[in-house]
Amino acid sequence: MRYVAPARGSVDPIVFERQPLAAWSEYATLLRGEGWPEVAALDAQLPAGAPERFVAQTRALLDDGLHYEQRIHVHGRIATREANWHDLFNALVWLRYPAIKRALNAQQVAEIAHMGPRERSRPQYALTHFDEAGVLVALRDPALLDLWDAHDWHGLFWRRREAWLDGTICVEVFGHALLEHALTAGKLLVGKALVFACTGAAEPVAARCAAGIAAGALLRDPLELRPLPLSGIPGWHPDNGAESFHRSAECYQPLREGRRYPPMLA
Repeated sequence: MRYVAPARGSVDPIVFERQPLAAWSEYATLLRGEGWPEVAALDAQLPAGAPERFVAQTRALLDDGLHYEQRIHVHGRIATREANWHDLFNALVWLRYPAIKRALNAQQVAEIAHMGPRERSRPQYALTHFDEAGVLVALRDPALLDLWDAHDWHGLFWRRREAWLDGTICVEVFGHALLEHALTAGKLLVGKALVFACTGAAEPVAARCAAGIAAGALLRDPLELRPLPLSGIPGWHPDNGAESFHRSAECYQPLREGRRYPPMLA
């Protein structure tokens, strides 16, 4: 069933205090203001000299005959619907992660040139899945990957609960559709993760992700992406402080027979 975001005035304010939306508090005025920000206000957030601009999606704009991704690549115009949560979150992701967004765009355009605008390749599916629901994970203890590989969600989120609190595993939500879904209080969220091996306290996995995508080394197949039930992370769902949640939550799916995940990214 297609997700329908709540009307701007009916969003429960608690969602902005809970992850993942709490991590975007620097954009509180755009997210929580009484009225919708105009596209021009979003565009004003871009740094001077940025090659992209946010432009209102109008019939005249779409009449240029270009694919959405081609329009960004050729003219730097990011078509943005007004009064629309999905496109607002897309704009915020462009503001925070421009290098990843540019890398995704360049790879999408290359695939469109190869496949045409009506067919989609496996790389395009992978790129789109990450763009919509992507999660960046920095992992410092490979033992957690064994639990994840086995879909041992009780082990990953309950027995190793402290790992989510002490920085052993860190998560950044990138996908704008995932952020949109978080507007519904209590919704069970599942992201599509890329996992990076880390040793330092604050390694820039976003830069590594952007470089890997730009080089054509990442997101060549949807099977590179691991499902991550974000609602299991401490504090990300109101019910996950109880052990019973981690035994029966619907976001915890069993491992499909034959499914294997790639190793951590170096």
